[in-house]
Amino acid sequence: MSKAVLESTRAFQKGVYDNKVNHNFNVTDINQEFLFLYGEVAEAYEAARRTPDTLGGELADIALYLLGIAEIKGIDLGEEINKKMEINEGRKYTIINGVEFKQSSDENGG
Repeated sequence: MSKAVLESTRAFQKGVYDNKVNHNFNVTDINQEFLFLYGEVAEAYEAARRTPDTLGGELADIALYLLGIAEIKGIDLGEEINKKMEINEGRKYTIINGVEFKQSSDENGG
C-alpha cells in the first residue's frame, strides 16, 4: 500500500477521534464502540437487502467506527490493513467439492 494511503488513513483516524471528542461522544468504552459497530453492520446488511441506495452510507458508518476504534486503541489501521493484504496475497487455497479452503494459517490467526 502506498505511503499516501497510509498517511490518509492515519489522518482519517485522528479526524474520526477528534469528531467524537468535539461532540462529547464515547472515546473510552470499547465495548460500547463494538456494539455500535455491530449495529452498523446489521444496518448495512439490511440496506443491501432492502434499500441498496443507502448501502454506501451504511458502509461509511462501519468504516468510521473501525477507524475510531483503531484510534482509541492506538492502532494504525492502514498499516494493519497493509500487513493483512500482504498475508492474503501469499495465501494458497485448495478447492474441495467446490469449496475453497485455506492451505495454511498465518501467525495472525486469520
